[in-house]
Amino acid sequence: MSVLRLCLALFAAIFPGGPLAAEPLSREELASYVFPPFSLGEKVNDQNVWTLLNSGGAEAGFVFETEPMAPLPGFSGAPINLFVMLDLEGRFLDVKLISHNEPIFVSGLGEAPFRQFFEQYPGLSISQSLVVGTPYGAADSGSALVYLDGVTKATASVRIAHESLLAATREVARAKMQGVATGPPAHPDPDYAEDLTWADLVDQGLATRKLVTNAEIDTAFAGTLWASDDPLAKAEPEAPYLDLWVVDLGPPSIARAALSEGTYAELQRFMQISDTDEPILVIDAGRHGLVSEEFIRNTSPDWLSAEQDGLPIALRDADLFVTLTEDAPEGTAMILRTDRRLGFDPTRDWTLNVQAIRKHGSFQPEIGSVVLSAQHSTDERFYIRPGAVEQSAPWRDALRNRQADIILGAGLLVAILALVGPLMHRIAGKVLLTPVRLTVLAIVTGFIGWWGQGQLSIVTVLGVIRTAWEGASFAFLLYDPFSLMIWAVAILGFVLWGRGLFCGWLCPFGALQEFASHLGRLLCIPQWEPSGRVDSTLKWVKYVVLAGLVATVFIAPQHVDTAAEIEPFKTAITVFFVREWYYVLYAAFWLVLSMVLFKGFCRYVCPLGAVMAIGGLIRGRDWIERREGCGSPCQLCRVRCRYGAIEKTGKIDYSECFQCLDCVQIYDDPQQCVPLILDGRRETRGIAAR
Repeated sequence: MSVLRLCLALFAAIFPGGPLAAEPLSREELASYVFPPFSLGEKVNDQNVWTLLNSGGAEAGFVFETEPMAPLPGFSGAPINLFVMLDLEGRFLDVKLISHNEPIFVSGLGEAPFRQFFEQYPGLSISQSLVVGTPYGAADSGSALVYLDGVTKATASVRIAHESLLAATREVARAKMQGVATGPPAHPDPDYAEDLTWADLVDQGLATRKLVTNAEIDTAFAGTLWASDDPLAKAEPEAPYLDLWVVDLGPPSIARAALSEGTYAELQRFMQISDTDEPILVIDAGRHGLVSEEFIRNTSPDWLSAEQDGLPIALRDADLFVTLTEDAPEGTAMILRTDRRLGFDPTRDWTLNVQAIRKHGSFQPEIGSVVLSAQHSTDERFYIRPGAVEQSAPWRDALRNRQADIILGAGLLVAILALVGPLMHRIAGKVLLTPVRLTVLAIVTGFIGWWGQGQLSIVTVLGVIRTAWEGASFAFLLYDPFSLMIWAVAILGFVLWGRGLFCGWLCPFGALQEFASHLGRLLCIPQWEPSGRVDSTLKWVKYVVLAGLVATVFIAPQHVDTAAEIEPFKTAITVFFVREWYYVLYAAFWLVLSMVLFKGFCRYVCPLGAVMAIGGLIRGRDWIERREGCGSPCQLCRVRCRYGAIEKTGKIDYSECFQCLDCVQIYDDPQQCVPLILDGRRETRGIAAR
């Protein structure tokens, strides 16, 4: 890496004035975002928080940007910076996007859907439980959550933006609107141990119980439309309607007292991955239940919400199967989680709210609800308060969120490595090669490309160059572990085979071109193949394109993402052709061209292919075997090679080889390989002569 930085330093000397770290907006810049009749007041702290004035000059709220207070990194490694106008009651007046570098919006979907996402916040309050996503089941299910529509194919980016917004807003609310301390929250002390039982948890107030009888819930609905809509409540007035237990499982001693050994072990494994989450056990031994029938695991519970200091606490199902100790109450149990980085302090009182739902009418029933609340806190002795809160490494959450995809992807990659490695000569037979290859390419397109969003791009390469030039962190690469895994295998391929592993087997857009070529042959469309001289000249175009893109990083970095659109990958794979017509037309052009010119974009224009070819120079062996007769007299492999990767001498040009194995098939076939045929004839003559 030091060599790379030295080279980039030379570029920096030639092209000075590289990007600088983001600075807080000036008063004039911030004031330009404030809409009338409001105006910008005075600065109130060193985190660029300002007062908001109404038309009469009175204080009406606060204005701030999120990055100084909540610099949660996005997928590029850079924070998403937002402008926020908040009134004195905690309602959002306006939220606007100031800056970001999220790849999916920079060179994929465009900024419009990202900006539209923030248009949902005005009118909402920080006291509401705001969730990114869509409600499961009927919209009238009585959920306490307020759902914000996400952006398809960009869920992770908008959630990072949402969390940044809430974290910054809560800090302003605590410091300026309610006077609540903003010091780092307590987290469980890993060295503290205490032998506890469930009875101890109850006696010491570590397990909170909220019991509501049928008579009490009837009283809560008395005088409303829904007063008579629960016959069971009237039939058994003293029976429990809600028998709720709340236990904070963050401290290991408390978790051991409440959970079975198996569930405790599973929770500890979960906490190793999500070490900033506070796990909370909720049990209902009554008849109400914890969630509705429409609830989906690993999402926010629709009947449960929480708050602390009048501010919402984001809850999410931990998706763990829960069994309890023998002396714990019997009932429905689940473990929820909330992120301590967003301000939750388990040692101070917080409230769990349960929505009690009734329906009136059978056809499109009207929904009524009352809130049942239980207050809980956990003793300080189980926690420590560090001077600063260390955020978990971003790759941990990303790795956990994509665990299933990564496991399946790893299995697929291992299978492909086996096919083109130890099993290469077996699948290169006449019968197997085409069906095996097309099957693998179909899986790569569907799973790695459209589902897994693992299409590698020149954008990543240019991002690495720019990061190295600035001397910044490469941690942004860890935000997409699925693509990083494919990069790792592609780089391994450099050593073993050259560029061919990725370009021939792992590139979804390359696979689409190959399918287009097969379709062209099936339709008997005349094929065009450039002459040897033209082919040799065109192969240099991709290197010129790559050089131009690298130069753009240093000369005009603001135009890099636009220049990188020479790749049609985002259009065809990332957004599945749902884009402006000219991008779709451009991507379709290359696919249609592949019906007459075999993989024209891959062979001649692809800047990522140029990177792969350069990387392939570290290849440690000539993996395609050659015989003495290859090239003279036999030219069959060269003639059959649609990539033009075999010279007249029979030598393989690995910088242009896509590892299609067609030449390996010929090499292994005694009925096609001319040297084998000639050797066979010599043996036959020798036997006849004897």
